[in-house]
Amino acid sequence: MVPRPADSAAPEGASTDPWVPRVLAVAGARDETVGVRTLTIDPAAVDGGAGIAPGQFAMLYVFGVGEVPISFSGTPDDGPAVAHTVREVGPVTRALCALEAGERIGWRGPFGRGWPLAEAEGGDLALIAGGIGLAPLRPALRAVKARRDRFGRVALLYGARGPGDMLFLPELRAACADADIQLLLAADHAEPGWTGEVGVVPAFLPRLKLDPARTRAFVCGPEAMMRYTVLGLGDLGVGADRIFVSMERNMKCAVGLCGRCQFGGDFVCRDGPVFPFADIAARFAVRER
Repeated sequence: MVPRPADSAAPEGASTDPWVPRVLAVAGARDETVGVRTLTIDPAAVDGGAGIAPGQFAMLYVFGVGEVPISFSGTPDDGPAVAHTVREVGPVTRALCALEAGERIGWRGPFGRGWPLAEAEGGDLALIAGGIGLAPLRPALRAVKARRDRFGRVALLYGARGPGDMLFLPELRAACADADIQLLLAADHAEPGWTGEVGVVPAFLPRLKLDPARTRAFVCGPEAMMRYTVLGLGDLGVGADRIFVSMERNMKCAVGLCGRCQFGGDFVCRDGPVFPFADIAARFAVRER
């Protein structure tokens, strides 16, 4: 069990200071794939989830280990809980993935700029994800499903290394079938019994049943995948001002003061993580140092 922090920490659910973590109990924990786990939090512990929007993130703190930014993979608007889906890549995420229901974490949030769903209403919408990049798009998919009549044609293109690495597959298939959303699944490497596509995500962009002139695209995944996806969308006629990408950079303070996540003239924690591609095109290929 993760020990409860010292008495000097903020009381459970009490802090609204962006520098001080709330001390919250994990309501549920579920493995999604190998090394990927979803943690849920009771919305009542975070003001009912007020202000949380698809595409935003929170800072999750494991006491005695450290703190990392994790996007929302579920919000109170689209489900019964606040959810964060975590991939195990370092000491903090490893500790997060080891948590069980009832154990305590520090939580700061919500932070950042999310997906522009309101602006996308009335047109076609492409949701394009690679690997763990589906997690920040899951609340957007759920929001679109709940308000399906406000959008034109909608498509979800999702790729991963293999079928076993794909997140939320039964949910995706059911949601897309129920809401008349085109679903394209692509695995880099096929396995026996796989009925989806084989190849990388950008290769299947021409299969999207959308009108490029009235399409907005939300893209999240590894930067190499996003780079080629943006190029492919441009080739199809989707303007850079209608393509939105979710960037990952090392974030520490989450309020744009420490400079850790500076990205040109922007701070990813404050001005992102979702950016119009037109705003960052000139620096998009600059690698993080």
